[in-house]
Amino acid sequence: MSSSYNVFLALGAALSIVAAALHFACLIWGAPLFRFLGAGEPIAQMAENGHWYASFIAVVIGALLAVWAAYALSGAGLLMRLPFARLVLSAITGIYLLRAVAFPLLKPAFPENSDTFWLVTSGICLIIGLVHLAGLRQVWGQL
Repeated sequence: MSSSYNVFLALGAALSIVAAALHFACLIWGAPLFRFLGAGEPIAQMAENGHWYASFIAVVIGALLAVWAAYALSGAGLLMRLPFARLVLSAITGIYLLRAVAFPLLKPAFPENSDTFWLVTSGICLIIGLVHLAGLRQVWGQL
């Protein structure tokens, strides 16, 4: 039985939705969840003190990931065709893969994040990026 949608892009969308939901959950659970997710003590302290910046960053990243999920669902054939789908899905895939391998360059800018944070989040980005790449390759001519 074959599916009428692209499974890889649908899976990529689901993974982006989970990541978005975790960022939005930081608005509810605050500092403990920021700490658990490895955001770093400065962000957790800001959340603990009610500073707007921690929530702002969580909302921006969560919203961006939700838009990425919508584009993946569109490319998968589960949502209406969104504008510039090929370009946007290519950029999303590239950003996930770049984030996965560029962590040594990003690490110095965020010294409060642990090595575990960088390895885990980079591994997650690599998986999501590869899933998107597989899906994008399958639908390239249809976008």
